[in-house]
Amino acid sequence: MVAKLIDVFFGCRHSRYSFPVTLRGTARRPQAGALTGTYVACLDCGREFAYDWQEMKVIDSPSERRQYVASLATKQAA
Repeated sequence: MVAKLIDVFFGCRHSRYSFPVTLRGTARRPQAGALTGTYVACLDCGREFAYDWQEMKVIDSPSERRQYVASLATKQAA
């Protein structure tokens, strides 16, 4: 709790990202890439975020993750 509060005031803004990386095959996939298969990393702090190639945007909040998973479920059901 205290760490999150400190991160809000003094943490990284994640304004610079690497180029999206997609790992194929049996390579170890980072947790950020497990959702979409593609991830980007913050160039300032190194934190990894899921990346959606279709929307061309970073998925960084939990609500965006839920929306992405829900949209995948509806696409697969159709």
